[in-house]
Amino acid sequence: MDNLLVNDRTEEILKQDEHLVHSFSDLHSLQAAGARTVISQAEGAYVFNEQGERYLDGMAGLWCVNVGHGRREISSAVAEQLNTLDYFSTFYNLTHPSAAQLAEKIATMAPGSLNRVYFGNSGSVANDTAVRVLHHYFNRLGHPRKKKILSRIGAYHGSTHLAIAMTTPAYREGWDSAEELVHFLSSPCPYYRPDNMSEPEFADFLIDEMVRDIEKIGADRIACFIAEPIMGAGGVLVPPQGYHQHAAAVCAEYEIKTISDEVVTAFGRLGHMFASNDVFGIQPDVICTAKGLSSGYQPISATIFSDEIYEVIAGSGDRFLHGMTYSGHPACCAAALANIAIIENDKICEHVLEVGPRFEASLKSLSDLPIVGDVRGSHFMIGIEFVQNKDTRRPFDDEIAIGMRVSQKAQDRGLIVRPLGAMIVLSPPLILTVTQIDEIAGILRESIVSVLDDLAKAKLL
Repeated sequence: MDNLLVNDRTEEILKQDEHLVHSFSDLHSLQAAGARTVISQAEGAYVFNEQGERYLDGMAGLWCVNVGHGRREISSAVAEQLNTLDYFSTFYNLTHPSAAQLAEKIATMAPGSLNRVYFGNSGSVANDTAVRVLHHYFNRLGHPRKKKILSRIGAYHGSTHLAIAMTTPAYREGWDSAEELVHFLSSPCPYYRPDNMSEPEFADFLIDEMVRDIEKIGADRIACFIAEPIMGAGGVLVPPQGYHQHAAAVCAEYEIKTISDEVVTAFGRLGHMFASNDVFGIQPDVICTAKGLSSGYQPISATIFSDEIYEVIAGSGDRFLHGMTYSGHPACCAAALANIAIIENDKICEHVLEVGPRFEASLKSLSDLPIVGDVRGSHFMIGIEFVQNKDTRRPFDDEIAIGMRVSQKAQDRGLIVRPLGAMIVLSPPLILTVTQIDEIAGILRESIVSVLDDLAKAKLL
């Protein structure tokens, strides 16, 4: 990074940071010395701390910096927009150019008749919006009992009151939510399928359960089924082949709307702008996205509805009583437009399709290590699960914090990955080179071997 500025203010920043409430963290443990890392600068696939030490960003921020850090095209577009129209709302009869242009652009890329776009500021808001609108949709059709939401164990749909209710229970232990609205189906993770069950049999098992539960609850009480194409923060869970298509067919049969939560998978992570149709062959009624929409340069999300849903909620004699101050913020829309232009002009989806298999293969090569139980995912979205016994899939005790151990070893070697319990997750910028991919695999191998040595010395294996 040619313009790297080293001005070590770590101690001052950490003192200020004592006032910051960190997301999804053990707030008590953050009080310990050395518990927090200050990231000050970024460029390409790398981030830098206050001392100028460089790390490969194996998380792309948080699944989101798809085009890489430091793209001046985006920051310049945001600055120009702020200097032209800093803010105006999209309430009532008001609009502005960047929101209109972005809505049209998204509609041209989304599959099928998903031509209506509502902007929010996070994936949580996008998913909340989808459900709230579908509840209103069924109210207008004279089906006020259709309120229940089908979700799945292992899902992650956000952390607002409704979104966290749709998220796997592990993420809300001890917290309240609107859980009375949600019914959870089994996790579609093949690694933990019942013994002696093939993947096709497992897919049939999951669909049979779905039908059985729908009939038990009553389709007249179920509004929607929400699903990530590949489940992200719940463990990078890739369902068995054909699962999504069969689930969509069941929902259509029972007049249940389908929401595809593409907050992570859209805008190139699997090599396509949207994965629902291009990768999994389904046409959802709603797609929700955020993260890669602006590559994290500005907070923006989009809930994309079918024309059919829109025509019902836009009927005469009613108002759309949903909105937030920053919906369609001009600067956020400008960032998203510039980001999409980079994805298209730099052929980033094509790059992911070309080198994504190399990334998968390089990480799957770690399966020869004795504690690597499963390496799963697709293209630039991979999870590595650690187990004490590969034959029985016996997990590590929570107290060992195996994912955090590996993550810390990797960070010491210049790679940031995300620990998730007994896993680590990698979702890097989509611009990785083959050399960087090989470097990541090498660092992870060294890190896992080092953890193995530590566990053996402590007699924890």
